[in-house]
Amino acid sequence: MSTTTHETTIAAVPDLPIIRITREFDAPPERVFDAHVDVEKVRRWLGPRRLTMTVQRWDAETGGGYRYTHTDDDGEYRFFGSFHEVRPAERIVQTFTFEGFPDGVCLETMTFEALEGGRTRLVGTSLCESIEARDAMLASGMEVGVNEGYEQLDELLAGS
Repeated sequence: MSTTTHETTIAAVPDLPIIRITREFDAPPERVFDAHVDVEKVRRWLGPRRLTMTVQRWDAETGGGYRYTHTDDDGEYRFFGSFHEVRPAERIVQTFTFEGFPDGVCLETMTFEALEGGRTRLVGTSLCESIEARDAMLASGMEVGVNEGYEQLDELLAGS
């Protein structure tokens, strides 16, 4: 199986506590969206390859919430949040919190834009509590998890 890996752009918005992630996928918005809300698919792609994901809660619907744990030889990393709005194949708005930094709640919006040829542009915008929190998130190594996760999502979309 051969997959195309597209460039992922991770950028801080100057003078604002915002991180914007942009990535294109070779699948229509309905399939990319489904991979974000179907817990069995999320387990297969979210996060770095070296981590194992266990989901304690996953209610990907407006008003729902989630809690999951990533595990490796060094320990456990727990995350949780609430789904504020889930609009099929268009938009997900959620909060995101890493339990290791419980005061660092981010508000994230993901949009799924249809492109020619049955492709999708995913744009994720994370609003952090401060520029310092934004910079700490960027310095945490998040780009490894984002890039490897999206590579795994490419593989999932190519195979499903």
